[in-house]
Amino acid sequence: MVQVGVVGGTGYVGAELIRLLSNHNKIKISGISSTSYEGKSINSLYPGFYNLKELVCEKDDEVIKRSDLIFLALPSGVSEPIVEKAVAKDKICIDMGADFRFKNESSYKKWYGKNFITPKLHESSVYGLPELNREYIKKSRVIGNPGCYATSVQIGVLPLISEGLIEEKGIIADCKSGLTGAGKTLSESSHFVNCNESFSAYKVANHRHTPEIEENLNSVSKEGVKLTFIPHLIPINRGILSTIYTTPKGPIDIEKIHQKYCEFYKEEPFVRILPLGEVSKINNVRLSNYCCISIHYDSENNKLIIISCLDNMIKGAAGQAIQNMNIVLGFDEKEGLTALPAVF
Repeated sequence: MVQVGVVGGTGYVGAELIRLLSNHNKIKISGISSTSYEGKSINSLYPGFYNLKELVCEKDDEVIKRSDLIFLALPSGVSEPIVEKAVAKDKICIDMGADFRFKNESSYKKWYGKNFITPKLHESSVYGLPELNREYIKKSRVIGNPGCYATSVQIGVLPLISEGLIEEKGIIADCKSGLTGAGKTLSESSHFVNCNESFSAYKVANHRHTPEIEENLNSVSKEGVKLTFIPHLIPINRGILSTIYTTPKGPIDIEKIHQKYCEFYKEEPFVRILPLGEVSKINNVRLSNYCCISIHYDSENNKLIIISCLDNMIKGAAGQAIQNMNIVLGFDEKEGLTALPAVF
């Protein structure tokens, strides 16, 4: 059994990791850490984890010492020194924040206000989108787990970008997310009275997932991707729906585009391409590691529209991290992640 630790195990993503890992047949949770709740058991914080009373929050160093692989479910800008320490002890690290999502240090500094502490560590790290970087993930010791919006948008347009089928500038990603995407810490926008019966955009044309999406799509583009990304909060717990508007480069045969998507993702265990005429919905992916895609064409305005849905806490965070763990450890990629979406 591989010993797996969770640093930052009491936030929403950390708790979701623990929930999913508890059903994984190849690993044992070796420990969890929390600065705020040191000494408390996870079931005292989340009573639904009543079978995990032996998991008590410790210091980071204790968890690192006992683990072969470590998930870091921490705010962006906090993980890098911990990863440096863990890698020096020959541990594999999967970072859930943004510290290892960028190869371009200037982009990271512009959007997160920090420099890379250990540039060599970034040179060897891999962006953990399996549908893009699976072969690199297999060999990596440091994996930067993608952002939730970024996962939805990139999976949505990868076939079009990689085959040069659309204009790479002028893409519009209109995305909606449930409130868990904002994290456990309460803010004015996540108060019940401010989000219930409401629907609001935020960080308009200024969201940190924009450069992440562009940098990684540019690894397969020919001209350089530029997109307008607008995120919105909707009053549900979990889920992301991304409506992506693109302009085709030439005449469109929607049947052939659909066929290209089916071919592109035919070996991907967690990407579902819906039949033409169906529309992706959040409640068809909720509580699963699946990304569901539907393809549409507006002939009046010559717009190819992709709708990409996923559960932001699973395929957009904890589930994708476990998928990366399975890849790097040589397990079946689907291990621990085969639960079907909730029906209601």
